[in-house]
Amino acid sequence: MPAYNAGKYILEAVNSVLQQSYTCLELVIVNDGSTDDTAYKLESISDSRVKVFHQKNAGQCAAANKAYSLSSGSLIKFFDADDVLSPHFIASQVATLNGQFNAIAFGSWGRFYNDDLNTFKLEKNWITTNDVPFNWLIASMSKSQVMLQCGLWLIPRHILDNAGLWNEELSLINDFEFMIRVLLCADELRFSDNAILYYRSGIKGSLSSTTSAKAALSAYDSVNLGTQYLLQRCNTSYVRQIVANHFKSLVYSFYPIHKELTSLAEKRIAELGGTSLPYPAGGYTKILSTLLGWKTVKLIKQKLNIL
Repeated sequence: MPAYNAGKYILEAVNSVLQQSYTCLELVIVNDGSTDDTAYKLESISDSRVKVFHQKNAGQCAAANKAYSLSSGSLIKFFDADDVLSPHFIASQVATLNGQFNAIAFGSWGRFYNDDLNTFKLEKNWITTNDVPFNWLIASMSKSQVMLQCGLWLIPRHILDNAGLWNEELSLINDFEFMIRVLLCADELRFSDNAILYYRSGIKGSLSSTTSAKAALSAYDSVNLGTQYLLQRCNTSYVRQIVANHFKSLVYSFYPIHKELTSLAEKRIAELGGTSLPYPAGGYTKILSTLLGWKTVKLIKQKLNIL
């Protein structure tokens, strides 16, 4: 568990791990140079299964890699310091693997808002069938942006050793590149029915909400690297279309703030053969996009936000 300025949430996340029905576990937490009360909150934990390491701020990926280096388990879960696991999450995934270390177990997930678990809704459009990793990834990516949040997966250690650890050059959507690379090193993905990840959403200032130039470049690089792994496996027109759609989503997200990156993404889309992915909008925005074009609408909305 990498942790940076997670004082508000970290004990809830930690308790969701320590209160698992599966008790034979260790929790390695790396405090990545937090400037809030994260360190103080970690000092209050008395469970002997918890190991805490403090380091200067080096980024989420570096902290996750450090935590891995300090761990000893044969099965590994990377887990964010602001999410919550259902009580039987780990037990269900261990049972699903059943000693077969050539597979990776995954669970289901949903979002909750305003720090209120009562707002939780299970994601219904989530593929829950066992499959080979490439087929599962392509099926999951064909409808929308795939969810590759690290807490969903229980990964045998030797698969991580073969795949390599987190890319420390990345920050925003770093899990996209990492999880595709890791999943493709397994023989099978196995769904665990009783494993639910409660994904905290809408946190102001969270890593996923960052729109700096550095974060935008990380998002582009992560998508570029992750999709390259897929194209190396299968470079059909169908796969290229799915890859192009993910670059188009970057264009929609970062225009007009990061025009150079959107130009790079549009060039990549052209190389892949183009995409017909529509601008994600509803209501008046959808009507205006039809009349004026989505770029004009985004420019207008940006001006209004500034004003």
